[in-house]
Amino acid sequence: MGKYVIHGGHELHGEVSVSGFKNAALAVITSAILVEGTCVIGNIPKISDVTVHLEILKRMGASVRLIDDTTVEINCSKLRGPRAIFDDLTRKTRASTYLMGAVLGRFGSAHVSLSGGCDLGSRPIDQHIKGFEALGCNVEIKNGAIHITAQDGLHPARIYFDQRTVGGTINVMLAAVRIPGQTVIENANKEPHIVDVANFLNAMGANITGAGTDVIKVRGVRRLHGGIYSIIPDQIEAGTFMAAVAATGGEIVIHNIIPKHLECISTKFEEMGVEIVDLDDSILVRRTGPLRRTNVKTMPYPGFPTDMNSQTAVLMCLAQGTSIMTESIFQDRFRYVDELRRMGAHAQVDGQIAVFEGVENLTGAPVRACDLRAGAALIIAGLAAQGVTEISCIEYIERGYDNLVAKFNGLGAGITLVEDEAEAEILANA
Repeated sequence: MGKYVIHGGHELHGEVSVSGFKNAALAVITSAILVEGTCVIGNIPKISDVTVHLEILKRMGASVRLIDDTTVEINCSKLRGPRAIFDDLTRKTRASTYLMGAVLGRFGSAHVSLSGGCDLGSRPIDQHIKGFEALGCNVEIKNGAIHITAQDGLHPARIYFDQRTVGGTINVMLAAVRIPGQTVIENANKEPHIVDVANFLNAMGANITGAGTDVIKVRGVRRLHGGIYSIIPDQIEAGTFMAAVAATGGEIVIHNIIPKHLECISTKFEEMGVEIVDLDDSILVRRTGPLRRTNVKTMPYPGFPTDMNSQTAVLMCLAQGTSIMTESIFQDRFRYVDELRRMGAHAQVDGQIAVFEGVENLTGAPVRACDLRAGAALIIAGLAAQGVTEISCIEYIERGYDNLVAKFNGLGAGITLVEDEAEAEILANA
């Protein structure tokens, strides 16, 4: 894949519409494994991770038809299982972890390749395993796959997670949705995409209550039928555009959002001097004065999202004074800091804490995206910087952002996708 060449130093103005939430779409698509009928899922983002998950379903025997760019029809009635050993595909996306719960819930056992995705440090599945074992399973990891069997069948259980886990919460919901009786998940995560998965399953005939709270109750049903569902808007994409206009200055209106999902981001950005106005399903974001220092600690929802760590760090690089970012979710989230230093940022990392001393300007430089959200942060830094920035390894970015270059250019950015070094050099010197 090529590079992004960015001519920075321009304010952003205009309107942009947010696509469907990547994290919700991947979980919902995988949840369709449990549905014995046709489900039509709308507001799907056009990203490579979605393509991977749809291909996994096809290989399992599902019928998959794209109705348009944002709508897919899936029928898993003739699904083959319980094996989903597609190492070439599961390595490409962390959300392939959800195959464990979905295949287990559909077939009573599961044999699934271990997942991949962005390298953000250790992401253990011990809480997932704890949940599966409570449901009556034996779990074994060998030869690059996880093997989940229930010799005496699955049964309902009361499960208390030792720590909050998005994937574990979703996986236990998926596994329990067709088990007779009531399964209770305590210390559950509250993220909007967990609620979206529960709403999707309920629309297909499930009986799940409490999603979005600490306690989720799943009363098993015999089967799930088909139906129509639409994915929620992507609050991380919206937050990325908010961070971009905060970094460059200007004023934009972001459409197709749920303001409540953005409160944790909006509150912190307002603290930094960004003006934000809610407009029902849209939001106006404006920054005309200097950015102020702040401290941020990433937390599970409704706390500040780890997926906004790197984008917010760009603002800290440009804010007056000393800002501190504490990462409490992923071990290796700060790998992007070395790339920001190449652009003139003053930053130091000590374990899970990064300290940023604000500078007057960033300057363009050749940089490399090391994960999805870090790549988005480098785009923001390039837009705010003086001069030209070249971003390589952009396949990470296109895993999770739908048509991002065109959307930014519609706001007045100067981003060009180039396929070879010669073209990149010409654009850099233009």
